[in-house]
Amino acid sequence: MKKIHILVVCLFAGSILTSCGDKNKNTKEEKEAALASGPDSVKTLTDSLTLPAPYATESVENRPKEEGWADGQMPKAPAGFTVTKFADKLKNPRWTYIGPNGDIFVAESATKNSADRITLLRDVNKDGVPEMKEIFLEKLKQPLGMLILKNYFYVGNTDGLYRYPYKEGDTKITGKGKKILDLPAGGYNNHWTRNLLANADGSKIYVSVGSGSNVAEHGIENEVRRANILEINPDGSGEKIYASGLRNPVGMDWAPGTSTLWTAVNERDELGDELVPDYITSVKQGGFYGWPYSYFGQNKDPRMKGAGSDLVAKAIVPDVPVGSHTASLGLAFYNKTEFPSKYHNGAFVGQHGSWNKSKLAGYKVMFVPFKNGKPSGKPEDFLTGFVDSESKVFGRPVDVTVMNDGSLLVNDDSSGTIWRVAAK
Repeated sequence: MKKIHILVVCLFAGSILTSCGDKNKNTKEEKEAALASGPDSVKTLTDSLTLPAPYATESVENRPKEEGWADGQMPKAPAGFTVTKFADKLKNPRWTYIGPNGDIFVAESATKNSADRITLLRDVNKDGVPEMKEIFLEKLKQPLGMLILKNYFYVGNTDGLYRYPYKEGDTKITGKGKKILDLPAGGYNNHWTRNLLANADGSKIYVSVGSGSNVAEHGIENEVRRANILEINPDGSGEKIYASGLRNPVGMDWAPGTSTLWTAVNERDELGDELVPDYITSVKQGGFYGWPYSYFGQNKDPRMKGAGSDLVAKAIVPDVPVGSHTASLGLAFYNKTEFPSKYHNGAFVGQHGSWNKSKLAGYKVMFVPFKNGKPSGKPEDFLTGFVDSESKVFGRPVDVTVMNDGSLLVNDDSSGTIWRVAAK
């Protein structure tokens, strides 16, 4: 591993450090020193990954225009699949949750001008087109994760976890919700999202909370309870940090046939085109995954100037890299049998798309094959066609959700569309 000279000494207070000097701004000399350190090789579950030195390429801002789809135009799936429009005319349909009775709940939320509501879709005759579309819950605050446990409907707003009285089949919630867990609100770029997942027996809820910054440039003391997956009881009590050092964990799911939690994580910006790869990874209870001090194990971020050495020594190498700056957000394991056997128990990953890379990356759904609860091959493209050119995209996939009938829903938030992918 390359060695980074410690230029600023930071004081430890447990696992919380004071902010380091100049808020991560690196001088020209420091950037040249990092570049001179050369590339690193990291062994992951699917490949040996060669990481370039920091600043090997310039950090660029490259945001394509989001134009939407023309009539009859749609994403492309592999041979043997059909793509249809499941729902449209939604306002930033960011996330989807399937209730126990098959009801489809869609969180409509965004960084700016957020609809702040949850819409209910119901496909009564199971023909792949919902007959019912109703506003289920509104006046929320950037909702994302949803969950039904017993007689409660849970919502992960950016500022906290709320639960509402609920009974199966309800088409609208009008009762007042109760905030059962405060969460730090907002965040760098899109780190306002708060996802939810329950364990098999419903005794624990897992809450993803992204960092409030790129690399703690506002001071690590402002990142308390952030860049974590939290574990709580269904009433909001008993909070524990399940895993930390995860810069922006969003999608979460259980690998089929196991009790292993997996998450999709957005890594840091402004180190160049190929740093740092986003990833999906199994999550070890009590594990530390590097942010903000290092990435992909013990590769130190030069902007942290040597801080956090004791944590870096314990940093876990993520399992599967899925491309730098791809904004990989959605994660769902395929736990049905309608797709061909190669997809069984594998992971679908929704990639919202890059802004910090000279050539567009992401803007697609990837698939990672699994066998016996572990990745068994490299990621491959599954749903593409979202990019028109380097300056224009038709849409941006976010969440991926496996339906009870074995089809796959893909939330395309920028076009207000949910796509359905089914095996022929």
